[in-house]
Amino acid sequence: MGVTKQLSNDLKTKIVHHHGLGEGYRKLSQRFKLSVSTVRNILRKWKTTGSVQVKARSGRPRKISDRQKRRMVRTVRVNPQTSTKDLQHHLAADGVTVHRSTIRRTLHKEMLYARVMQRKPFLRPQHKQSRLRYAQAHLDKPASFWNKVLWTDETKIELFGHNKGRYAWRKKNTAFQEKHLLPTVKYGGGSIMLWGCVASAGTGNLVKVEGRMDSTQYQQILETNVQESVTKLKLRRGWIFQQDNDPKHCSKSTKAFMQRNKYNVLEWPSQSPDLNIIENLWCELKRAVHAWKPSNLNELEMFCKEEWSKIPSTTIQTLIGTYRKRLEAVISAKGGSTKY
Repeated sequence: MGVTKQLSNDLKTKIVHHHGLGEGYRKLSQRFKLSVSTVRNILRKWKTTGSVQVKARSGRPRKISDRQKRRMVRTVRVNPQTSTKDLQHHLAADGVTVHRSTIRRTLHKEMLYARVMQRKPFLRPQHKQSRLRYAQAHLDKPASFWNKVLWTDETKIELFGHNKGRYAWRKKNTAFQEKHLLPTVKYGGGSIMLWGCVASAGTGNLVKVEGRMDSTQYQQILETNVQESVTKLKLRRGWIFQQDNDPKHCSKSTKAFMQRNKYNVLEWPSQSPDLNIIENLWCELKRAVHAWKPSNLNELEMFCKEEWSKIPSTTIQTLIGTYRKRLEAVISAKGGSTKY
C-alpha cells in the first residue's frame, strides 16, 4: 500500500482502463512495472468505491479547542513569562490533558515563540523623557562631534562566564518591549571590575578597580588614565568626556575635580547603556576573554588587557559612524529601550 499512495491518479486510471480491455493483474504488472499486489489494490479500490483517488483523512482530533487556544494565546500575551507547565495546568482544569510540546506547537502556529528575555535597565517615565531629549538634541550632530568624544565606562567581568537567560513568549521584532525585558542585577564574587575608555582612534587605558570604587578612587583613575589616553588617542583641544550618571561620577568632589581639570563633560541621560558604544566593546571583550578559559582572577585581568589592546579602531569607528541610528531608535521608542 505504501507504493500505491505514491502513484499518480493518471497512472491508476490507465491501469483501470487496460483492465477494462481484458488485461489481467500479471500483464498489467509487467506493462506498468509494478508489483502484482499494487495492481490488485488499485483495482480493488476502484471496484469498491468507483474511484482511484485517495480520500483526505480526518486525522487525530485536536485536544485543544479553538476557544482554549484563544484563551491560551491571550494568557501569554498578557503575561509573556507564563510557562508551558502553567498552561498545562490551565487546560487540565478544563479536563484537557496534553503534553507541553503540544502547547508549544499550538503557540508556534500563532507565531509565538519562547525566547531569552533581553536584560535592560528599568526605565521610569523621567528616564524615558531624558533619553528622548538627549536623542533629539544630538540627532544632527556631525561625525566630527562624535570623533572628539572619549567614551568611558566600568564593567564587571566574571571568572566563569554569564548567567543563564530566562524565557518569555513573544512575536518576532518585539524583544525590546518592556514586558519582554529582564532588568539587570549586579552581584559580586569571582569577578573583577574594570574601567576603560575608547575614542575613534582606538582603545585607551583599561585598569582594574581595586575593591569597591568610590568618588576618591574614581578621581584617581581619571587623573592617572584620562590625559594619558587622550594623548595616546590623539584627541585634540575641545575633546569631550563621556560618562554615565553613577553617583560617584556625579558627586560634588568629582564635579569639582572635573572643573579643575577643565573637562568638557557630555550631558548624559540616566539608565542609558545602549547609548554608550563602549557597551558593545565590553560584550566583545568578555566573549574573547572567556574563550581563553582563565582559571583565576590574575589570568582574567591579564587576558582582559591583552584582548582590549587587540580591538581594532575600525570596530570603534563603525560604532561611532552608526550612532545616529541609536538616536533614531530611541526617538522611535519614545525614549524606551532599544536593541543596542
